[in-house]
Amino acid sequence: MTSPLNQDPVVLQVEKDGPLAILTIDDPKTRNALSPALARQIVAACSDINADIGIKCAILTAAGSVFCAGGNLKDMYARTSHFAGNAAEIRRTYLTGVQTIARAIHDLEVPIIAAVNGAAMGAGMDFATMCTLRIASEKAKFAESFIKLGLTSAAGGAWFLTRAIGRQRAAELTLTGETIDAHLALELGLVLRVVAHENLIEEARALAARITCHPAHSIRLNTRLLRESAKLDLPSALEMAAAMQAIVQQTDDQYEAVAAAVEKRAPIYTGK
Repeated sequence: MTSPLNQDPVVLQVEKDGPLAILTIDDPKTRNALSPALARQIVAACSDINADIGIKCAILTAAGSVFCAGGNLKDMYARTSHFAGNAAEIRRTYLTGVQTIARAIHDLEVPIIAAVNGAAMGAGMDFATMCTLRIASEKAKFAESFIKLGLTSAAGGAWFLTRAIGRQRAAELTLTGETIDAHLALELGLVLRVVAHENLIEEARALAARITCHPAHSIRLNTRLLRESAKLDLPSALEMAAAMQAIVQQTDDQYEAVAAAVEKRAPIYTGK
């Protein structure tokens, strides 16, 4: 199957179920490896989610037994795709290729849950750390494995992983390239919880439901406030919080939330 826009093979399945969008990496021939097609399709999906106020949360998962194998070893060996050209050309390839995934996921206006079903290696681990929340199948495993191939993380792992588990733990995983299982990932704080493999998507949906029951604009502004506050000093963060509070207090759904609480009934949100 190909995408009608650019004739790429479809390697990302997108399902919308009410307020939830489920993005499933599905490229079994490469073990769900990074590719230009995957980058383009994740970026397009994130753009669609941001444009649809009806979507309140997203899940990123994968088909098969692997979450994402990372870079394609055949491309590395043949010096094609992200490994083709001189230094300037390779730099440009990363900026316009894999790094567009980091920017797109980081700029999502809704929270995104990584439901890690299997091996998340190299860029695959980076994709997981880009997400707001992470839950793992008991069969999941993680490796910031670039150093084993003589590489650095060009996908954004140094930025995301440090924020996910702290500088020292991130350094250990990055500089050893060692693989950790789901239970150690839980101990390190890399994932929120570990669940039975067969219950992974059900658990991800249940977590999403705890989010999507709230007003759309409040979800989006809280998501942005959490992300931006991590980069700001306190006065700037407080200024942003005041501005966002002023915006959300003018929405119909915020008034409905208060009315429902006062009247002791379930709220009925319209996205306005």
